[in-house]
Amino acid sequence: MSEAMLGGRFTFPGASLTVGRIGYGAMQLAGPGVFGPPKDPEVAIAVLREAVAAGVNHIDTSDYYGPHVTNQIIRQALHPYPSELVIVTKLGARRPPDKSWQPANSPRDLTAGVHDNLRNLGLAALDVVNYRAMGSVHGPKEGSIAEPVTALADLKREGLIRHIGLSNVTAVQLAEAQAITDVVCVQNNYNLAHRHDDALIHDLARQGIAYVPFFPLGGFTPLQSSTLSDVAGRLGSTPMQVALAWLLQRSPNILLIPGTSSLAHLRENLAAGQLTLSPPILEELDGIAAAAAEH
Repeated sequence: MSEAMLGGRFTFPGASLTVGRIGYGAMQLAGPGVFGPPKDPEVAIAVLREAVAAGVNHIDTSDYYGPHVTNQIIRQALHPYPSELVIVTKLGARRPPDKSWQPANSPRDLTAGVHDNLRNLGLAALDVVNYRAMGSVHGPKEGSIAEPVTALADLKREGLIRHIGLSNVTAVQLAEAQAITDVVCVQNNYNLAHRHDDALIHDLARQGIAYVPFFPLGGFTPLQSSTLSDVAGRLGSTPMQVALAWLLQRSPNILLIPGTSSLAHLRENLAAGQLTLSPPILEELDGIAAAAAEH
C-alpha cells in the first residue's frame, strides 16, 4: 500500500521517527472489556501482520491492556520488529483483577510500567511513551501533571524512553509538561461529533506536534449519524471510512490509530486513506458536531 493510500507521512518533532498517518491501535486485541486474552489469538496475530504488510508502521498500545496481553501478542506477531516500525505505548493506569481502571502515576508506578513494557514488547528502549492522565471517564481534568512527567523525563535521560507524549490532557497541562520536557504527541478523545480540541489541534499543528485522536470512530459506541451515512452512501464508502477520512483532512498533524480485531475491519480502516472529501462534503459533515452539541 502506497504512502498516499495511508494518508501520507508525518515525522515526530525532534525525532527520526516517520510514520504513515494511518496507524493501528492495539487495544481491541485483548479480551472483552480490554481484559484477558482474545477469543482467537491467531486472528489477533494475523491482524497485526497484515497491518504491517500493508505499510502500517505506527502501532499504539499499552501494557495495561489485558494487562500485558496486547504487548505480548505484538511481540509474538512482529518480533524482531521492522526497523521502520514505531511502537507508542502509554502509562498512568493499572488493571487489577476486578477489571477496573485505576491510576498508576507515581514515579515508582511509572518506572515499573516502563520495565513491564520493555519486557513484554522485547525492547531495550521505548520509542514514545504517552503519560495518560486519568481525568474523567473519557476526557481530561485540570490538575498538575508535573510529578509523573518529571518521572518520565528522568527515565528518558536514562535511555529507557526516547520520546514523551501525553494523553487525555488539557492545553494547560500540555504547557506544564513542555516546561519540563519536549512533547512529541498528544492523544485525546476527538472525532466528528466530539470536537472540543479544535483549538488545541491548531496550536499543536503550529508547533509541529502530532495529535492522535483516540475513539476516532466514537469508541465503544460507534458514531451514528444520518448525515454520515448519507455521505458514505453517495461516495460508495462506509460511514467509518468517511469519519476517518475527515480526520485526515482536518489537519496534517492528525495521526489515526483505529483499532480492530477483525481482518475485514482492518482493511476497511486502511482504505479510508484513499478517500478524498470535497469542501461541500466537509461543510456538510461539520454539521454533525453542531447537532451533537445540541444534545
